[in-house]
Amino acid sequence: MKEEYLNGVKKQFRYYKLLADKTFDQLTIEQLYWKADESDNSIANLIMHLSGNMLSRWTDFFQSDGEKEWRKRDLEFEDRRLDRSELLNHWENGWDCFFNVLDSLKPEDLERIVFIRNQGHTVIDAINRQLAHYPYHIGQIVYIGKTLLKHTWQSLSIPKGNSQTYNEHKFEQSKHNAHFTDEFLSDEK
Repeated sequence: MKEEYLNGVKKQFRYYKLLADKTFDQLTIEQLYWKADESDNSIANLIMHLSGNMLSRWTDFFQSDGEKEWRKRDLEFEDRRLDRSELLNHWENGWDCFFNVLDSLKPEDLERIVFIRNQGHTVIDAINRQLAHYPYHIGQIVYIGKTLLKHTWQSLSIPKGNSQTYNEHKFEQSKHNAHFTDEFLSDEK
């Protein structure tokens, strides 16, 4: 069961990263920095925050606390004008750090204890904490992208009005075991 858990969460994280990546692909650099209000976060802020979180949480995962002294969390939400490649490089660096650890975990690691702000978590709890946190912000990223692009938005899921056709296609297939992300991630390999 632990092996299935690890395989499942790896696919889910890759799926959510893909949703954000496909959102970035549709947006200009100006749109990545757009805010509805000065008190809101831009997509760029969310990129920097997620990257900062990943680098802090997953660097020296078993050796040090997940909230590193070198992390400057408040700066992640300040506007810094990076160009597109610099901004997306931060994004990729965070995910690379995270996936390097996640991909190296073995089933027996899941019950080990790691610390985040001096609070002990099993590795399962640390993963689940991020499985709630990262998609929460990726949902914000997708929502901002969809809001900005309105009718030119390219849907990342079942487009409105296509549920019946999608379901008919699914039910034409025989019952089988699969992860819900398999059809989305197979296109990315």
